[in-house]
Amino acid sequence: MNLHALRLFHTIASTGSVTRASELLNISQPAITAQIKKFEKELMLTLLKPLGRGIALTDAGEELALLAKRLFAVEQQIEQFAHDYRNGTKGSIRLAATYLPAHFLIPAWIAKFKRLHEEVEMTITTTNSNDALRRLLDVDADIAIYGGIAEEYPDTILTEELFQDELWFVVAPNHRYANQRVTLSEMMKEPFVMREEGSSTRERLLSLCRTYTSSLPTISLQFNGLHEAITAVIAGYGANFVSSLVVREYVERGELSRVYVEGIDLKNTIAICTRKNEPLSASTRNFIQMIRQNPYRLPR
Repeated sequence: MNLHALRLFHTIASTGSVTRASELLNISQPAITAQIKKFEKELMLTLLKPLGRGIALTDAGEELALLAKRLFAVEQQIEQFAHDYRNGTKGSIRLAATYLPAHFLIPAWIAKFKRLHEEVEMTITTTNSNDALRRLLDVDADIAIYGGIAEEYPDTILTEELFQDELWFVVAPNHRYANQRVTLSEMMKEPFVMREEGSSTRERLLSLCRTYTSSLPTISLQFNGLHEAITAVIAGYGANFVSSLVVREYVERGELSRVYVEGIDLKNTIAICTRKNEPLSASTRNFIQMIRQNPYRLPR
């Protein structure tokens, strides 16, 4: 079917006039009339009939006009969708995030982003460091927000550091090491409450011990969630090695206390990970740009 001729017919039906259609489309009346007659021959239907000095739609023309109206309305929707998708106001973003950014950073980022881009669908998977990168590599996520430092990033992963925060040793306020300065060897004699294997902070602690040839910590309790691990320490059992983002408020409220380990001053990197040499959708680019402009800043 000749869609150009259908568009001419649609314009005539919408305006009720060949003359008006000619003006709108900047096509001569004879040319429009000739194309409509050819279109009627193609369909083997009469669409227009004379009415006084003008024209009117036949019954078949009335029915076709309704269908054409729907068709070109959908065309406009498609054009609008393509425009919005190109500009990032529509689309979808799949995030894989480690616990730290998922609970302490991403909610505020998403709230701000959704206020600007309400129709962008967002899916967030909270997982450990290893699984976040695996999801990115397996194309199950568009970006990964990573809290920590992987010992090695695959060559196909591109990382962009947003900022750094401190890693703290914390204990309950009544612990003998609360607010004290101790050696790493002394600290490693304490039972630790940590997250599961694959947690970047847990791996950082083990790597720290290997670097300083210290004995490895005894991880007496292991939880899949960081909140549970922190709660156990607040209740008075063991120690934790954790991002200051997570426990700063607990320390300020006096529910936890820091332990200052001599010679240890580690930073935690918050980074965005994407697949290298792979274009991002406009909505994903917009989200990353918003994060760059609004990263979390630690209080001085």
